[in-house]
Amino acid sequence: MAGIKALVGLSFSGAIGLTFLLLGCALEQYGIYWPLFVLIFYVLSPIPTFISRRLSDDDSSSNACRDLAYFLTTGIVVSSFGLPIVLARNNTIRWGACGLVMTGNAVIFLTILGFFVVFGGGDDFSWEQW
Repeated sequence: MAGIKALVGLSFSGAIGLTFLLLGCALEQYGIYWPLFVLIFYVLSPIPTFISRRLSDDDSSSNACRDLAYFLTTGIVVSSFGLPIVLARNNTIRWGACGLVMTGNAVIFLTILGFFVVFGGGDDFSWEQW
């Protein structure tokens, strides 16, 4: 039952993050949806970690595959925070929209981190059963 509660909580926080993202698109300017390009980063961010967990079986402290996955994931996350800033500096979006998109980024990436914390362990209840 604890896994279901965690899944519902992660779904709720993901919905809140996407709400901030859509508010950033809709409230500040009418019909400009450039900030939605950060959805690509949301999809790409967990992929290196999934691949490294599948390929590496040992739990040693120095694992090159896992370190490369963390590096790539960090680059994707930083890029998702940088894209709204670049769009705001070019006056493509307003700074208020940039703030809303970055708030949505923080909520979504904390949700993804929570998913890995809750379902990423090697115990009975893991993400592999979903």
